[in-house]
Parts: sequence; structure tokens; C-alpha cells
Amino acid sequence: MSFLSPLIQRTLLRSTTTRPISSLVTSRPMHIQSIPMWEGSGNNYAYIVSDDKSKEAVVIDPANPPEVLPVLKEQTESGKIKLTTIINTHHHHDHAGGNTEILKHYPLPIVGGKDCAKVSNSPPHNSTFTIGDTIKVRALHTPCHTQDSICYFFEDGEDRAVFTGDTLFIGGCGRFFEGTAEEMHKALNETLASLPDDTKVYPGHEYTKGNVKFGVTVSQNAAIKKLQDFANSNKETQGKFTIGDEKAHNVFMRVDDPEMQKATGKNDPIGVMAKLREMKNAS
Repeated sequence: MSFLSPLIQRTLLRSTTTRPISSLVTSRPMHIQSIPMWEGSGNNYAYIVSDDKSKEAVVIDPANPPEVLPVLKEQTESGKIKLTTIINTHHHHDHAGGNTEILKHYPLPIVGGKDCAKVSNSPPHNSTFTIGDTIKVRALHTPCHTQDSICYFFEDGEDRAVFTGDTLFIGGCGRFFEGTAEEMHKALNETLASLPDDTKVYPGHEYTKGNVKFGVTVSQNAAIKKLQDFANSNKETQGKFTIGDEKAHNVFMRVDDPEMQKATGKNDPIGVMAKLREMKNAS
């Protein structure tokens, strides 16, 4: 934790596990609560991750204070959580734009990419910190959508989750606003693909229906059809799929697959990645 200031170290030294807060299980320390924001337009998610024993918690990408603050107020004033840190996945306004207002109510350290508003510390790639006594968090730099994109891998015992911002979506990936196909290939198919297959994926947006609509135009495998059925039947998909699932149904994580090569007319993984993003942008 040498990259963190003494204040950050004090506020982040603890740990947790992954399970939606709607299904609290007292034997499980880590709980994840989703806060939908801008439903019907941006369809963003903020997340609260909390440790059951210590009550210590972090909030991830609380970009729209009018929707996030009432949830934080209820949780903190009731004693359900002790908010210690604000975490950002990248600097875009719909992820870090709420920082200034959130700080007025919760003057806490902000951990995030170097360009995030009011950021206190930007953790180096593969550096770790803890929440509570058992939740270990690892910062994974995934530049492409933005150059300061960071995904956060949470582990609590056998429970694992990764908060991917706009790098990895369920069945898709972010646009290459500040990066290249090579960078997204590394982010998805090296950095995130190296996580345990049972790691649950919590993206920054609910984009699954649109992603799978494109996915089925280039692949008809059973995994994509299963995702399509789920997306058509469920409003929210965050935390319902794993890194292992993404390797099967996410076309951007199948760039070595002959089916993707045929669909794009490219043979190398980076060429396939670039063409898939071009096709998705035009879809």
C-alpha cells in the first residue's frame, strides 16, 4: 500500500466478499449494491461494496449525486455502512462527474484514474489495498476507452468481482475513445481474461441488450443465444455473468475464434478487434 497516503491507508485498511445487498447472508462479509443512474438514457451503475463485519464500504462511480446521495444517506445514517472511500474507474463525467458534490457530503479520499475530478490517489497497475479485514482490491490498468481507465478486482475468500467501468460490458466493450484496438485487446484478452473464470462482472452501464443484438449478427453460438434470452427477460444483468461467461459470449473476447475471423475478414487478433468495434459502431 505504499502508493497510498496515510489517510488513504487508514480508511482503506479492511476487507469483504461479493453478493448483492438484496440477498444478505451474515456469513458472507462482502456485499454489493447496485445503484442504477440515468435509467432510460445513460443506464449507468454506481456500486456500494461493503464489509459485513466492519461495515466499512466504498462507493464506485457515484456520478449522479441526486440518485446516489439518498442511498448513501440511508445506509450511513442507519449504521449499515461506514463509507471510507470513493472509487472511480475513469475520468468521464458520467463516472467521475459527481465527485465534487459527493465530497460536500462525504469528505473522503478519492481513488481513481489520474484524470478523475478531485482524485486523491491513482493506484499503480497491480497494486492492492483492502477494505475491512478480508476484502482485497487489486487495481488493473486497462487504458483504451480512456488512458486513465482502471478496473478493480475484489476478492473476499472464494467470492470475486471485477468492476470494469467502460472497458468491459456484459457481451461488449467500450469505444476506443483514447486508445487503440491493440490496447483494448490487451485490456480484455490479457488483463481481464487472466482473472479467475468465476469472477463476477459489474460494468459501468446496462448495455447488454444492445451488445447481444450486435453479437448475434456475427456469432450464433449457444452462449450468445443464452445471453440473448437472459437479456430479453431481465432488466439488469450486472453481477449475473462471470469472466468465464464473457470468454464464451463476448465477441470482443473471442478474437482468436475462426468464427470471428470469418465475420471480420481479419486473421490477427488486433485486426479482428478493430473490425468488430468498427462494425459495432455502425450497428
